[in-house]
Amino acid sequence: MTAGSGQPGPVERVAVVIPTYNERENLDQIVARLRAAVPAADILVADDNSPDGTGDIAEKLALTDDHVHVMHRPGKQGLGAAYLAGFDWALEHGYDAVVEIDADGSHDPAELPALLAALAVADLVVGSRWVRGGTVRNWPRSREMLSRGGNAYARIMLGFSVHDATGGFRAYRATALRAIALQTVTSQGYCFQIDLTLRAVRAGLAVVEVPITFTERAQGSSKMSRAIVAEALWRVTQWGIAGRLSRRRS
Repeated sequence: MTAGSGQPGPVERVAVVIPTYNERENLDQIVARLRAAVPAADILVADDNSPDGTGDIAEKLALTDDHVHVMHRPGKQGLGAAYLAGFDWALEHGYDAVVEIDADGSHDPAELPALLAALAVADLVVGSRWVRGGTVRNWPRSREMLSRGGNAYARIMLGFSVHDATGGFRAYRATALRAIALQTVTSQGYCFQIDLTLRAVRAGLAVVEVPITFTERAQGSSKMSRAIVAEALWRVTQWGIAGRLSRRRS
């Protein structure tokens, strides 16, 4: 746990943001699993104008369930941009906490109550693959080493203790999102998760990691690319150097 602001208080209204692009094979199932795991939570599907009709499926779900909402975005603009739009929506609608979760089923909604419970003592809760009790399934060894190595590099360069800063299953208090200057975030992909983790730590917020099981998607195609990895490496290096120079000046 990263030290922070103490006992933040109760969380009542929760919004779960699901960014989607070509996830028609997975959306029905992930929404159903979320509704079973956290029945009181609301779900926002932020769809980037998926050509496979994911947005239409989301609309059909919303018509039959008033806990499901849909945001239609003009095109594929990246994971970070979709989450930022979802965060803005949740803050405007007065939610106490906002959850990130992948649409592809790699994150188990049954583990979400544990993340939300940890908000009792935290501002940001990260579902972590790389703390004791966390695990991954159906990943090749090369992918695991890339993730472990990238997270180790982030810890060294950025000087925080979070083991899974690239993890995309997490819960934020609304107060935390308001504290980290979302309007200045431009990063995408895995780098977006590292960026927001770093901002939370530097803002003095309490960050807790809860072990999760991550399962590689069974349907659809991964959005992982060399460009995403390169962006994360470049930005983490920039932030690390800038942080060191700032500390030398102070």
